[in-house]
Amino acid sequence: MLLFVMACSKQVDYQLVWSDEFDYAGLPDSSKWSYDTEGNSWAWGNNELQHYTAQKAENAYVQNGHLFISAHFQEGLERPYTSARIRSKGKGDWLYGRVEVRAKLPKGKGLWPSVVMLPSEGSYGQWPLSGEIDIMEHVGYEPDSVFFAIHTEAFNHVKGTTKVKGVGLPESPSKFHNYAVEWTGNKCAFYLDDTKVYVYRKKTNATTAEWPFDKRFHIVLSLAVGGNWGGIHGIENDIFPCQMEVDYVRVYKKNNKRQRNE
Repeated sequence: MLLFVMACSKQVDYQLVWSDEFDYAGLPDSSKWSYDTEGNSWAWGNNELQHYTAQKAENAYVQNGHLFISAHFQEGLERPYTSARIRSKGKGDWLYGRVEVRAKLPKGKGLWPSVVMLPSEGSYGQWPLSGEIDIMEHVGYEPDSVFFAIHTEAFNHVKGTTKVKGVGLPESPSKFHNYAVEWTGNKCAFYLDDTKVYVYRKKTNATTAEWPFDKRFHIVLSLAVGGNWGGIHGIENDIFPCQMEVDYVRVYKKNNKRQRNE
C-alpha cells in the first residue's frame, strides 16, 4: 500500500513507492539488491584497494533490523581488504523522486563509504557522461564531514570541476543521520537530516554535458577502502573489521507532471 509522508522539504504529496526496512535476517533481499563486482579488475577507476564480494555474509548481511556493509583486512591477498557494494539496478530504477537513506558511518582513516545513484541504462555514454548523483560520501580522514555532489561530462573530479558541497555533521558520523536527495526535472536538492544543504539546478538550455539527469537511475550502497580520495592519507589497519550500518532505504514519488516541472 502506498503511504503518504512528510518529507524534509515540508511537502506532503510524496508517496512511498519502494523501500527496504531490513526487517529480516540474512543476506540482502535478492528481489531488491544485487552485488556489484564489475569494477574489481580495474580498482573502480579510483585505485581502490578493496575486493567487493558477492553473497558473503561477512561483507553484507541483515540483522536486528539493519543492513551491515562490512570491510575486513585479510593479509596475503592481492587486495588485502574485502567489502561489499550492492545496487538496486534492474530491481529499483527511477526517474525523479526523493531517495532517503538513514545510516551510521564507520570510523577510521582510509574508509570511503557512500550512497550514490547511477544511471541504469547509460544512455549518454560511460561515466561521467550519463551522470552520477552522490547522496552521501564520507572519507575517514575527515570524520566530521559528509559530501553531496553530482558528476557529469562537464562537472567531474577528473577535470576538477565537480559540483560538490561538504557539510559538517551536527553529531558524530557514528550516529544515525538521514541522507536524501529530491530530484526533479530541474534540480537535485540534497538534505542532511531536516536541513537542505545543497542544490544543483538545471540551467536554461543545458545540454546533457551539464544535465544528464533525465533518465532512470538506481541506488548503490558501498564501503570502499583506500583509493585516490579515501586513501590519500593512508589506511589504519587496526580499525578492521568496520561497517556502515543502514536503518532503511526509501524512495518516494510525486505525480510525474509535478516532478518534471519543479
